[in-house]
Amino acid sequence: MPLLALYTFGTLKSPLVDPAPLTREFYDTGEAVYRKISQHPGYLARAEAAEGDRGMLFGADWGAWGEFAVPAWYRKGRTVDTTALATTLSLWTGLRPAFDAVYTGLHRAALNRRYDWFERTGHPNHVCWWVSEGATPTWRDGVSALEHLHEHDVAPHAFTFPHPFTPEGTPARRPPSGCDPESTN
Repeated sequence: MPLLALYTFGTLKSPLVDPAPLTREFYDTGEAVYRKISQHPGYLARAEAAEGDRGMLFGADWGAWGEFAVPAWYRKGRTVDTTALATTLSLWTGLRPAFDAVYTGLHRAALNRRYDWFERTGHPNHVCWWVSEGATPTWRDGVSALEHLHEHDVAPHAFTFPHPFTPEGTPARRPPSGCDPESTN
């Protein structure tokens, strides 16, 4: 049974180590969101570094998720003191569970505040694709899919919640919900 891989990426207005209240608020909110999403039905796993301090993304040991990578348009820092990004790579049982986790509850509330924390870049902020059961998507897979989405629009190997594809590669209906994912891009 194919599984859904989901990669998200955003450029923060300030580095992760910034002691300003908005950065602390983002971090606190993010930690609460991760805890809640990890309990959501259909959630399987997310990339987590084996060890690391706040902002330690580049050079961390990500195990089967591969070497950490970011889209070509990310132009901010790459050290613990300068990294200014938030990114996730996760695995789901299907489109609907991932959609529900992203567009409801704590995560939806965080999305409503995203422009307090993130720059408006004009680039896509998420991409989905199907992987074989037992496969672990890599950071490079996520970056490649997001860059493809930005350069060429949706495709069976790089799609969004508003414009999904089935595991067989045909366009799918967007999962129904009380919220509009088009407003979150």
